[in-house]
Amino acid sequence: MSRTVYLNGEYLPEAEAKISIFDRSFLMADGVYEVTSVLDGKLIDFDGHRARLERSLNELEMQKPEGFDDLLDIHRELVRVNEIDEGMIYLQVSRGSAGDRDFAYPSEDVKPTLVLFTQNKPGLANSPAAKKGMKVISIEDQRWGRRDIKTVQLLYPSMGKMMAKAAGCDDAWMVQDGMVTEGTSNNAYIVKGNSIITRQLSNDILHGITRAAVLRFAKEAQMKVEERSFTIDEAQEADEAFITSASTFVMPVVEIDGAAIGTGTPGPIAGRLREIYLEESRKAAV
Repeated sequence: MSRTVYLNGEYLPEAEAKISIFDRSFLMADGVYEVTSVLDGKLIDFDGHRARLERSLNELEMQKPEGFDDLLDIHRELVRVNEIDEGMIYLQVSRGSAGDRDFAYPSEDVKPTLVLFTQNKPGLANSPAAKKGMKVISIEDQRWGRRDIKTVQLLYPSMGKMMAKAAGCDDAWMVQDGMVTEGTSNNAYIVKGNSIITRQLSNDILHGITRAAVLRFAKEAQMKVEERSFTIDEAQEADEAFITSASTFVMPVVEIDGAAIGTGTPGPIAGRLREIYLEESRKAAV
């Protein structure tokens, strides 16, 4: 069955949704995006994703698209018409098309492009990967310096995914100046003793919406949280490791660069945080 997508004010069959070849997301990667998970037909952390989208737009001096104030209704309508019980909604805003290619931003009368589409993912909350854990490799972080802005500049993260795949692993953790920044599409954590350790917020990492929720839940559960940088060596000697993202929630990491983490199986803290996150997020879903 063809998906219904949203494009600049219209709900369309996906085959009929078209944008200009001069759209700046295509020519310049001049766009931002968000991914919101859907569980039980409801949106997870929607307010956080909308707030981060607004921040990304502001950081790039990009206009809000028409329909910004209606994003909740648009998301809900796409969930309804596409019959999504578990899955994701991808949203992208670009600076639009001025009708030709130019490095300079177009004038303010050029309207941004707004696109949303759904991805149906049955079993998202009960992923088998959460029971066996992920294997990751480390790679040099060669992305641009403003990783706190959620742009569509995803070529190097895609390359990292492929490096991991070639090594027989699931993902890559990126390293800058000897310290782990984050995964290719997720925030990275280790557990040592009673402490959950993850890199502090800065321009070096994405300010994850799931990250914020998980750390809040961890503190509410009386778990100790340290926001600081850590090395791959420290990660390999940790008791546990895990990642968070909108699409994986909390996902254990059991191996880094061939070295088993802890027992080489998903640890109790990552497992408990996943349970708490899913339970609390479902309660607050819209």
